[in-house]
Amino acid sequence: MSSISSPAAVPRMKSNLLPLEIGLFCLLWSFAFVAGKIGVTYCPPLLLLAARFSLAGVLILLASVFRGELRMTWRDAAVFAIIGIANNALYLGLGYTGLQTVSAGLGGLIVSANPVFTAVFAALLLGEPLTLRKVAGLALGTIGVAMIVWHRMSVGTDQLEGILYTLAALASIVTGTILFKQLAPQGSLWVGNGIQNLSAGLALWPVALSVSNVDAIMPNVQLIGAFAFLVLGGSILAYVLWFHLLKVCGATAASAYHFVMPPLAMIFAFLVLGEHVALQDLLGVVPVALGIYLVTRAPARTVGASS
Repeated sequence: MSSISSPAAVPRMKSNLLPLEIGLFCLLWSFAFVAGKIGVTYCPPLLLLAARFSLAGVLILLASVFRGELRMTWRDAAVFAIIGIANNALYLGLGYTGLQTVSAGLGGLIVSANPVFTAVFAALLLGEPLTLRKVAGLALGTIGVAMIVWHRMSVGTDQLEGILYTLAALASIVTGTILFKQLAPQGSLWVGNGIQNLSAGLALWPVALSVSNVDAIMPNVQLIGAFAFLVLGGSILAYVLWFHLLKVCGATAASAYHFVMPPLAMIFAFLVLGEHVALQDLLGVVPVALGIYLVTRAPARTVGASS
């Protein structure tokens, strides 16, 4: 397998499916906040996640066995397992705990700060260029998200404890993103995602069973539907798309798409959960969209220079 591409390689991509892949990833990732909010309403968050990751991991790896694709070096398997702890167990374990006391919309807003921290650490640790254009785009995205957060916190009832858990979740996904790019595991992303999910599930079960009350689970159609989406749409499809985008777009450009999560998460939360969405929230979408464009657009070609 060739080395991981840099953001500058995006214009040379042969695949014309990239816009569809980006759109589907954004929809799945955004709706996962709503599905997660529904899930933790009827099931303790760590139990929900341990079951979700375990089932997703088993399904992926069984499918790989039947297709004869379960081939990976021990080194790459270990890297995927480590990333699974950061990107799955810690990120969503902390995030779902936060969702018990914050809205789905605000949870999506906080995690959408991912591109800012990822861009900084990618520049420091991975050598990805942090040009003035990208800085301007990241600043605009941050301003748009801040506009939405400021308004929602001024009118909402979100609790500080939940916000702190969600901030810790943000730190976890930034760490997992940088680790994936820095350690650069080779092999099938499909198999790697199965290893990540299974390792996250195995890591969470002891903690979940020790701190959660199994009797608090309330089986119903809403919980079953949310769980099915989280396993199939969230843990399987969305994560495969995420790591694919990291490989072809670079950490900074791929993470910039997280700026689109706040408006999408708010829309889904409004449609499904009835969470309040105001005009001030929607106005924040404008700088967010412009910021994504600046961070991800192809650099202009110049003689003897590159961005």
